[in-house]
Amino acid sequence: MDLRELAVNALAQNKRAALLIGGAGVALLGFGLGYKYLRKPEKVVRVGVVSQLLIHPLKSGKAVSVALAECQKFGLKFGELQDRHWLVVTEDGHMVTGRQEPRLVLVSLTCEGGHVCLNGPNMEQLRFPIKESNNRIINCRVFGDDIQGRDCGEEASCWLTRYLGEEKTFRLVHFEPHMKARRPVESQPIFPQYEVAYPDCGPVMLLSESSIKDLSSKLEKDVTVERFRPNIVISDCEAFEEDSWEEIQIGSVRLQRVMSCGRCIFTTVDPETGVISRKEPLETLKSYRMCKPSEKHIYKSSPLFGQLHTVKKTGILQVGDVVYKISR
Repeated sequence: MDLRELAVNALAQNKRAALLIGGAGVALLGFGLGYKYLRKPEKVVRVGVVSQLLIHPLKSGKAVSVALAECQKFGLKFGELQDRHWLVVTEDGHMVTGRQEPRLVLVSLTCEGGHVCLNGPNMEQLRFPIKESNNRIINCRVFGDDIQGRDCGEEASCWLTRYLGEEKTFRLVHFEPHMKARRPVESQPIFPQYEVAYPDCGPVMLLSESSIKDLSSKLEKDVTVERFRPNIVISDCEAFEEDSWEEIQIGSVRLQRVMSCGRCIFTTVDPETGVISRKEPLETLKSYRMCKPSEKHIYKSSPLFGQLHTVKKTGILQVGDVVYKISR
């Protein structure tokens, strides 16, 4: 084959390649334009305002009210405080909550200058470093799932054991970023998969002030939002309107509803006294907040109060932020 034939063949091959590439580019452009114009545009409707942001650093412990918080994949964070990242366990690693030890609701865990501060009624404050890399890692059990936690040391263990006044020993563990998280709804394929540290089910729980007022109107004694342990409290909306918000935007944060929050005996613990009644407001909730028959396999006999969300887009939340419902 002479030089002329080589040149002609090369030109022909390049032409075919150019046509193929050009055709693919046109197809992709057409698909992109089609998707853009066929996709339903988002409809944004104002539905409320953020009235409170609450972080519960210690599972079952007191809430810390903040004016501003980071909303991360694992929930709300303010400085070194992260929602439900500390957990009380037995010596064999099983979680301990206010269901078993109601007086845990009176324990305050805060962070200051790289230290954890534990406070409780009739107890001296205990301070210890947040980061204690030499402490052992404990394998814990949270609702039957395995998860790790860094032991917070003997002083914290003695403090909790003395406060709870039990014969058995309690320990405090801390979830660290490198640890394997839990997938709480893995057994339910209808829900999106996401990860959490020590929360029951979801990284963010949302509840409206109107829903609290509606429940209180049916009780002899009013209940407060602290009893239901939400992260985001919404005002300026109707009672239970939050049940219909499948996707919401707050500031730069985008949240996706996962499921309703099924309520248990923990709601009967008074957050002011640490006393469990085992009756109200759970019985009243059961009288009018049960799930549809088709959802019995998910919620069983638990009444529904509040909504659990996963974080689609992280960002900053502030009290006073407007809440927008997103629909298509």
